[in-house]
Amino acid sequence: MTVTAQEVAAATLERARDHLLGLQNPEGWWQGELETNVTMDAEDLLLRHFLGILTPELAAESAGWIRKQQRDDGTWANFYGGPGDLSTTVEAYVALRLAGDASDAPHMKLAADWIIDQGGVTATRVFTRIWLALSGLWDWDDLPVIPPEIIYLPSWFPLNIYDWGCWARQTIVALAVVASFKPARPLPFQIDELYAKVPGLPKGGRLVSANRKAQHDPWSLFFNGLDKALHKVEHRIPRRARRAALRRCAEWIIARQEADGCWGGIQPPWVYSLMGLHLLGFGLDHPIMKKGIAGIERFTIREEGTRRLEACQSPVWDTVLTMIALADAGLPADHPALVAAADWVLREEIWRSGDWQVRRPHTAPGGWAFEFDNDNYADTDDTAEVILALRRVDLKSRTSENRAAINRGLRWLEGMQSKDGGWGAFDADNTRELVNKLPFCDFGAVIDPPSADVTAHIVEAFAAEGLASETACRRGVIWLLKNQEADGSWFGRWGANYIYGTGAVVPALIAAGVKPGKPAIRRAVAWLRAHQNADGGWGEDLRSYDDPAAWSGKGASTASQTAWALLALLAAGERDSETAERGIRWLAETQRPDGTWDEPQFTGTGFPRDFYLNYHLYRLAFPLSALGRYVRGNSHD
Repeated sequence: MTVTAQEVAAATLERARDHLLGLQNPEGWWQGELETNVTMDAEDLLLRHFLGILTPELAAESAGWIRKQQRDDGTWANFYGGPGDLSTTVEAYVALRLAGDASDAPHMKLAADWIIDQGGVTATRVFTRIWLALSGLWDWDDLPVIPPEIIYLPSWFPLNIYDWGCWARQTIVALAVVASFKPARPLPFQIDELYAKVPGLPKGGRLVSANRKAQHDPWSLFFNGLDKALHKVEHRIPRRARRAALRRCAEWIIARQEADGCWGGIQPPWVYSLMGLHLLGFGLDHPIMKKGIAGIERFTIREEGTRRLEACQSPVWDTVLTMIALADAGLPADHPALVAAADWVLREEIWRSGDWQVRRPHTAPGGWAFEFDNDNYADTDDTAEVILALRRVDLKSRTSENRAAINRGLRWLEGMQSKDGGWGAFDADNTRELVNKLPFCDFGAVIDPPSADVTAHIVEAFAAEGLASETACRRGVIWLLKNQEADGSWFGRWGANYIYGTGAVVPALIAAGVKPGKPAIRRAVAWLRAHQNADGGWGEDLRSYDDPAAWSGKGASTASQTAWALLALLAAGERDSETAERGIRWLAETQRPDGTWDEPQFTGTGFPRDFYLNYHLYRLAFPLSALGRYVRGNSHD
C-alpha cells in the first residue's frame, strides 16, 4: 500500500513538533547553538593573554576544541565542508602554540606547511595581523592607521562612524582606541615558521592577497596614500587632542555596554572594547571590565572536556521562528507553549533609543533585537518575525497589550524604511560604499544596505496585518521586484543564499497580493525546480557568495534549505506538484528518530564571503513550518 505524501508529511510533522516543544526553556524562549569557526576560540585565548587572565585549564579546554576542528589537510575552514581559510588557520595555529602545542608536532607542522603554501602570515587579513600585533608578532607600523579622531566626524560627513553598519561601527570605535596605543603583550614564542619567502618582501612586510587587491580603484589608491601620510604625521598629533578623542571614544563605548556585559551581543566589538578600556586605565576590577569579562561565560559551551564560544546568540530570532513553525503545525493559538513564548517576547521589546535614530530622529522606538541583551540595536528582521509570531497567539485578557506591541513594531518598521523602498537590518540608508575602500576593510561587510530577505520579511509582516495596500508595503514590493536576479532567484544577505532569498521573497510577494501566475513568481518557481537535487532536497554551498555561476542553488541537500524552497513553492501554488512532493518526501526520509535532522552544513550568513553561521534550530523550525503548511494546505497563516 502506497503511503501518500500527505500522510508522510503528517507523521514527520508530529515528530518534529514534539521534539521542538521539548526544547522550550521554562521562561518561554527557545535558543539553538549559533556555531561559527575557531577564530572565536583563538581570539578568546589571545584576549585573555592580553589581559593577563589566561589560565592553563582554560587554555587546555579551548585548545581541545580547536584541535578537534582541524581537518586532515592541516587547515581550519570558515564553514563545514568549505576550503581552508588562511587567516583562520593562522589564528588557530597561534592559539595552539599559546596553549602549549609544539611547532614540530605533526598537526602543527601540517598546518604550518599549508600556511606557507598560501603565502604565509603576510597574506592574512588585516584583523588577523592586528591580533598578531597585539601579541608582539607583527609591527603596528605595518598596519593601517585607525585614528580615534573619527569620533568627531559629524553624521553628514563621509566616513563618519554612522556610515558603518552597527556591528562595524562598534568595532571600529573600540579598535581606534586600541590601535592608538599600539600595544603588544608578547607571547613566549615567535612564528618565524609561518613566513613565506617572498622575493623582495622583507619579513613583516605587507602583502595583499590576490582577491583583495584594488590597485586600480581610484578611491582605494587615495586612501592607501592617506594611510601612508597618517603613519608619518600621527605621532605629531598634540597629546591633549589625542587624549580628548580617546575620552570621547571611551564615553561612546561605555554608553553602549549591554546589561549582560557585552557590546552589541557580538564578539568583535566586545573584545576590542575590553582591550581599549583596559588600555585607557580601566582595571580588571572595574565594574565595566568585570561585567564584560564575566559576560563571556554566557556565550561559552563546555562539552567533553572542551570549550567553545558562540560569536553571538539568537534567542529572540529562534523563539519567534519556532512560534511561527508551531502555529503552522497546527498548535492552537492559546497553547501554553505559545502563550509562554509570547509573554517572554513581549518583555523583550526595546523601549530605548539607539544609533538608528541618527538617521531616523523622529521615529519612536518599538523594535526587537536578536539577542537576550542588545537594547542599543533593535533590528528590522527580528521585529518583522516578532510581529508574524505574536499575531498567531491568543493572550486572552492581554490581547490589547499584544496588539499595542505589534502596532509599535509596525510603526518602527515603517520609519526604518530606506529611501529606495527596501530595508536594511539595523539602520536606514546605511549605503555609503566609500568605507569599503579604506585599507583596513578587507574582512566582512561594513555597511547595512537593504536586502531582499529582510525586505521580504517586513513586507510579509505588513501584509499579514492587512497593510499590503499601504505605501510602505507597496514600495517594499516594488523594491523586491526590481531586485530579482536575472535567473529568477533573489540574493540572500543573511542566509545561504539564493535559496534563502527566494524562499523569503516569494511568500512575501504572494502575501502582498502578487498573483502566483505573474512572471516574477513563475521565474522563481522555475529556478527552484531547476535547482532541486536528484534526491529531492535542496542545498546551496556558501561558495555561491564568491562564485554564483558555479554554486548558486547548488550543494548537498539540507533540511533548512529544502524547507525554504518548499515555503516558496507552497506560497506559489505548487503544493500538488511533483517538485513539492519530492521535497516533502526528502524531509521525511532524512528525519532522525528523535524528530530533528542532521545538518552540519552552515546555512546562515554573518558576512557574505567571510563569516558564516550554523543556526542549530534552523534544521527543525523551518522544516516544521514547511510541513505544517503542506499538511494544512496553507501557504501562510
